[in-house]
Amino acid sequence: MVDFMDAVGLFLVFEGLLYGCFPLIAKRLARDVSEQPDGFLRIAGVASVAVGVAVVWLARG
Repeated sequence: MVDFMDAVGLFLVFEGLLYGCFPLIAKRLARDVSEQPDGFLRIAGVASVAVGVAVVWLARG
């Protein structure tokens, strides 16, 4: 559970950095993502999960 809370905390740090340091880029990114087709977003999401799992696996291995 501690690892999960660490991950949530890091996620919030990175989100905060994006919105705090680059608000215009964050707005543009949100607009661009909302215009993408659902299929593309699904593939990007699954790819992101796979990369994230690989990074954690390599870091702990």
